Amino acid sequence: MSNYNVNNSTVNALLGWIDEGIVAIPEIQRPFVWSATKVRDLLDSLYKDYPIGYIITWQNPDARLKDGTVSHGKKILIDGQQRVTALMAAISGHEVLDGKYKKKRIKIAFHPEKEKFEVQNSAILKDKRWIPDIAEIFKPTFSSFNFITEYCNNNPGMNPDELNRIIQRLINIRHSTLGIIDLNHTLDIKMVTEIFIRINSTGVSLSQADFVMSKISVNSQHDGPIIRKTIDYFSHLIEHPNIFENIRANDAEFSQTEAFRKIQWLKNYNSNIYQPSYSDVLRVAYTFKFLRGPLSNLVSLLSGRDFETREFKDEIIESSFVDLKDGVMQFVDETNFKRFLMIVKSAGMIDKKLVRSITVLNFAYALYLLLREQNYSSSDINHAVRKWIVASTLTERYSSSIESRFSADIKRFAKENPRDVIQSVENGELSDAFWENTFLENLETSTSNSPFFNLYVMAQIHDNDYAFLSKSIRVQQLIEERGDVHHVFPKNYLQKNGFDHYSIYNQIANYVYTEQTVNLVLSNQPPAQYMETVKKQIGNKEYVIGEILSEEELEENLKMNCIPESIYEMDAGDFQEFLKERRQLMMEKIRSYYFKL
Repeated sequence: MSNYNVNNSTVNALLGWIDEGIVAIPEIQRPFVWSATKVRDLLDSLYKDYPIGYIITWQNPDARLKDGTVSHGKKILIDGQQRVTALMAAISGHEVLDGKYKKKRIKIAFHPEKEKFEVQNSAILKDKRWIPDIAEIFKPTFSSFNFITEYCNNNPGMNPDELNRIIQRLINIRHSTLGIIDLNHTLDIKMVTEIFIRINSTGVSLSQADFVMSKISVNSQHDGPIIRKTIDYFSHLIEHPNIFENIRANDAEFSQTEAFRKIQWLKNYNSNIYQPSYSDVLRVAYTFKFLRGPLSNLVSLLSGRDFETREFKDEIIESSFVDLKDGVMQFVDETNFKRFLMIVKSAGMIDKKLVRSITVLNFAYALYLLLREQNYSSSDINHAVRKWIVASTLTERYSSSIESRFSADIKRFAKENPRDVIQSVENGELSDAFWENTFLENLETSTSNSPFFNLYVMAQIHDNDYAFLSKSIRVQQLIEERGDVHHVFPKNYLQKNGFDHYSIYNQIANYVYTEQTVNLVLSNQPPAQYMETVKKQIGNKEYVIGEILSEEELEENLKMNCIPESIYEMDAGDFQEFLKERRQLMMEKIRSYYFKL
């Protein structure tokens, strides 16, 4: 059997198949990303009989029903959504959704004398030589005779016969040839993706989540469109709550569903810590409900694939959609989402800047939902999720082989007590050797968004630490107010003393959160100099740098910020020793923080 078939069709036939449901276009209810000028150019290419690329469809497999009959699968449009939507908008007059989920018309005008297309504007509307909206030409009620008569009356210089030729050529756009590549349902995602990339001139890749969303959206029998819209709307609302009213106004049918009521809390919600995309929502729901990692398997399950017999069965389709819908609804549930975020914050991850990898949060949320479904106590869930977020960040657990890691980890948590799983990981991966060797080496970096520096800051937030040389402003407050990190050994001071490469003076062990007023006073002074000022301040009881006026407060502040006591005597010659001492203190603080969680 061939992997694909190539056929020629027409614009008219393709739009008809979409209207009849023979070909499903999964992107039709998502924001249209093409500009109006790109739609104009597409119409111009069709008018001039230029090729506009292939449309690619993927056949859904036929599924065997419980009564022994066969349900024939639809064809899913996997490449060409934007072109087809553009044609439906310009020719059929369909409205499209913009980035804020507002419906709008894309009106393409046509100048018969110049045979030129343009996006409709106010000047065109005032000029009788233009056809302001070509959709009028393609209506079944359009009369060429009446149009030509009226146009020539308004534009006496136009020859009626020539105008008739031009209008017929315009109308014949509907009969323009389209190449359609039909991919066989037996192809796996890897091969479909490879074919797509090789054909698609822009080199755009398809993700596994894209295939899943396509499979979901075309199955109306099992609430596919509702599931898909829930995922899509949630992932947009979590980032832009202000589009809520647009969604409600422009999708009246969905706004009457229970799924819509499940996500309407987002209209008043604002958090930048965890803003999952549609891919993230799918990943979490699938991992939690199916105890699997690869999304490619979900595509097969939603098609009804029996992995043992290799048949496609309707009962597998049905059960897969039921489980996926339940997973998605639990993901978007207000109580679940907010309680999970409370756990994340309790670990010190209070801001998006501390989220080095959303993958860590994705698994943590899947773990939260799994343990909640297994009826573990709140304390057990809180403990397990907090620990796992930090442990997986410490070990960079999900930096590679994500799907296999997700699969193995979620299956283990499903079978064993979470405390036992975490204890096993601590014994095997967070040994003394890890902390004193591997992790110390990881701290030797100048990467400004290092996950290890983020862990250090999380430890400070968790411990409620004050900023460097401050008695009233805490690290948490600086993070919340978008404060910046500064250098213990000032950058300019180091540069003047031979440390002229950013990878040296920007070592994370030289970073500290400080009030801007404190940093300005420190200026380009070596630590020994500004620490001498702080000691004099304590003796004189006069504020110069910060607000510390006692030896006890200063000692505690240095300890909070992992600053070695030798700082009092340090200048440029001691910088490398300072980094070594501070890395040790930072490691010890993070280690202590982890085991206190």
